Amino acid sequence: MSNLESIIQNAQEIESKIGYSFKNRSHLALAFVHRSYVNENREVNQHNERLEFLGDSVLGLLIAEYLYRHLPTTPEGDLSYLRSRLVEASSCVKYVEKLAVDQYMLLGKGEQMNDGRGRNSICADLFEAIIGAIYMDGGTEAARSFIFDNFKQEIEAILETPVRNWKAALQDYCQKKYHQTPIYKVISESGPDHSKTFHISVIINKEEVGFGDGPSKKEAQQAAAQDAMSKVELEEI
Repeated sequence: MSNLESIIQNAQEIESKIGYSFKNRSHLALAFVHRSYVNENREVNQHNERLEFLGDSVLGLLIAEYLYRHLPTTPEGDLSYLRSRLVEASSCVKYVEKLAVDQYMLLGKGEQMNDGRGRNSICADLFEAIIGAIYMDGGTEAARSFIFDNFKQEIEAILETPVRNWKAALQDYCQKKYHQTPIYKVISESGPDHSKTFHISVIINKEEVGFGDGPSKKEAQQAAAQDAMSKVELEEI
């Protein structure tokens, strides 16, 4: 029995964890196949990146619709920021951890040894792939139920956190203390073209102070500014 077949055999257990029963369990199985596994196992010729691509779009749409309906007076800029927080990689990792399904992921030997940012990226991609698989199997309503039945508490907790423009706060701090603005530098880019992650640092007074990741340069800059401000505010205490 192949590891891929083992996912099918464990399907009922996985379905119980995610709260959705598949009509076609091949969608479910594919969501758990990482590219690294395909590279090392010639009997498997598909991985989950196409489902991840689909799930990323479905997640973004359903979160945007939820925000539009539930925050009728919130301006577009704030809605965009809230959406980015709800769908960012770190949030997706927390969603997967709550489901406790990452243990079923099929990985190559090298990735099995990995942890930290690389491991988190795999878990975030898995979450999007699961959404893509549910959408393919049951459509929009099934995907919507999966997201909001499982994670409404986490979503509402994020929405209750006050919105803060970290870039603006950091710029104000730098202008007051150093009479200059912070400089943002792209360190690297990773991931497939449809789902890139930008790694950015922010330089204050010729020193790299903060680092951040994000699906766009703008969001990565916000994350880097937040990291920098957390260090600055700690020093000021």
